[in-house]
Amino acid sequence: MERHAVTVGQVFKEHGASLELKLLGGEHGMDRVIREPTVNRPGLALSGFTRYFAYKRMQVMGHAEVYYLREQRHEEREARYAYLFAYKIPCVVFSRNLKPDKEFIAAAEQSGVPVFSTPLVTMKFINKATLDLETMFAPRGTELGCMVDILGIGLIIRGESGIGKSEAVLALIERGYSLVADDVVKAVLVDGREVVCTSAELTRDHMEVRGIGIINVAQMFGVRAIRKEKVLDLIVTLKQWSDVPDVDRVGMEQEFVKVLGVDIPHVTIPVRPGRDIARLIEVAAFQTKLRKSGYNAAEELNKRLIAQMTEKAAERTPTAEL
Repeated sequence: MERHAVTVGQVFKEHGASLELKLLGGEHGMDRVIREPTVNRPGLALSGFTRYFAYKRMQVMGHAEVYYLREQRHEEREARYAYLFAYKIPCVVFSRNLKPDKEFIAAAEQSGVPVFSTPLVTMKFINKATLDLETMFAPRGTELGCMVDILGIGLIIRGESGIGKSEAVLALIERGYSLVADDVVKAVLVDGREVVCTSAELTRDHMEVRGIGIINVAQMFGVRAIRKEKVLDLIVTLKQWSDVPDVDRVGMEQEFVKVLGVDIPHVTIPVRPGRDIARLIEVAAFQTKLRKSGYNAAEELNKRLIAQMTEKAAERTPTAEL
């Protein structure tokens, strides 16, 4: 699990368009690090109270902050600016298309702090920026394997090289399901409970088929055969039949593996000539879908057996004479 440092430049590059950010100054400070995934309004800090100043966050200036500063005398404003930029704040955003004065820009430039403006109202910007930052700060990792979407079930197929993962994925795509990623799956933990997976941007839509080479899945099977991202619901590991000494025949006990700290259901499918691996993976996905809805076939059969045994035991017990 990795937690990457997030810089102002990364936020501007990845979310600048959706946040409608316009750079006003301090462009040489784009490598400043944002250390907390939320946004702060520095009104109290500008008034002189800095005991709980959240200076590690993005700072947003709304109507209250801007008009408060405009009411101060020129010398007082400059003192407030110097006080604000004495802290290692990552950047400042002016909402509602509010414009900072020249002294503010000069102080920001001197401290190397980027300054932006946005037409969004203050609370809307804070909400959108917080969601974007939480995504960027989320723990990340990679899983080796191929990921497909089978009727809403996000499934990673793992196994040693040459065991037949690509062939199984191709068979599943032909049946109308979608490819999420081939070979390397990028995973992000969202809200601390869901693992959302996608592919690397460079290799999206492509997969390697041993003996044929690289194919473009979207061009070959249509855009319906591609899914950009999907929540991970199941991991299937393909193993040679001889490497699985104890094959699960009933499925009463659910096995799990941890991905970014989250327990993900896991199934091992033994591989040998003649087995339709794609069909077995498809059935495993259907089984997971049923379990998520609350139905477990193994438990149902077990209850039937127990009920039948109880009934027969009652029949064999002699009735006590009065």
